[in-house]
Amino acid sequence: MPKSLSLRSGLSSVLIWSVISAAFIGPGTVTTCAMAGSRFGLDLLWALTFSTIGTIVLQEAAARITIASGLSLGQVLTTMYGQRARWLTTVLFIAVALGCAAYQAGNLLGALAGLTLLTDWPPQLLTLLLGATCLVLLWRGSTQLIAQFLGLVVFLMGIAFAYVAISASPGAGAFAQSLVIPALPAGSLVLVIGLIGTTIVPYNLFLGSGISQPGLSPVDAIREMRLGISLAVLIGGGISMAILVSGTLVTGEFSFQNVAQTLSNRLGSWAGAFFAFGLFAAGFTSCLTAPLAAAVTARSLLGWSENSWAYKSVWLVVMGIGLTFGLLNVKPVPVIVLAQAANGLLLPLVTVFLLIAVNNRALLPAEYQNRFWQNAILVLIVGVTAFLGLRNLWLALGS
Repeated sequence: MPKSLSLRSGLSSVLIWSVISAAFIGPGTVTTCAMAGSRFGLDLLWALTFSTIGTIVLQEAAARITIASGLSLGQVLTTMYGQRARWLTTVLFIAVALGCAAYQAGNLLGALAGLTLLTDWPPQLLTLLLGATCLVLLWRGSTQLIAQFLGLVVFLMGIAFAYVAISASPGAGAFAQSLVIPALPAGSLVLVIGLIGTTIVPYNLFLGSGISQPGLSPVDAIREMRLGISLAVLIGGGISMAILVSGTLVTGEFSFQNVAQTLSNRLGSWAGAFFAFGLFAAGFTSCLTAPLAAAVTARSLLGWSENSWAYKSVWLVVMGIGLTFGLLNVKPVPVIVLAQAANGLLLPLVTVFLLIAVNNRALLPAEYQNRFWQNAILVLIVGVTAFLGLRNLWLALGS
């Protein structure tokens, strides 16, 4: 008989799965959401509603496949396609690792930007302190410890951005309408794809499917996973919406300094400090999750043990690349926005793979396969992301 969920186990599950929301709320989210609010007001809020629901559906499917089959996503590929999947798993790992390395550079630069808004310490010293802290936490090797730590930081970050958003006083009617009614103002397509891509992150599927709570039966594990993912992602989506609403206060050329200064001028110095803390928290949490996601992907796709040097070398390399960019003090904003948009273009391919896998009768028992409504939502996600991606490509070719 399945056990009932206690308040304690429910909160623990949310903290564990908060690693997902911590992973997608990075400087890219802060940049893209704040820029969307600054340029288009509340018009693009619907994209965050769509991507939050999409993230819950995709993460639940990926985790359910792993829990029910006992296989990692890499092993699922091998099971479905045999030896032909070997080249695919290698290519996927390289793509994910390169993407994590690129994100890590932006994560560290974003965290550094937040700290430089709060302190006058030398950027190089702050970079080294951030890098050393991340290395110590990652070397401990406990994904549950890191996940629970990140859950607390994400909660504090959410309070900061929510407070600023409430102070912006958006109209309740306009806010509710923007949540559910799609709009595509002229010049907004790249940001729409970016908002979706910064929330539904492909490498998070490998990261999420690699997180488990030992000692639970598949039925209990899936029930706790669904609760944890749903609440953690809803919190993350709410923070993203709060950032977008905060961005509506910003005018002029977009930069972190301009955002902080605008908020300080409009609401008081506390608002600029809250934004700076939120930017630092977003960068710091993602500084941990990007290397971890690359290493977990290697474990899933290539079968490397968590205690092996090959596994540890993956996150060490990703951390090293991020530290290098941080010490060089590269400006991250344009690269971050383009990376989010490119990420959104990859989503249809990832969703199609999950749609096929989660309906595979040879892989999953009938009770763990998708229901009709779950397949309908997955097909909708494929359709919307494919439409936006192809339309963006068509406009680019036309110009």
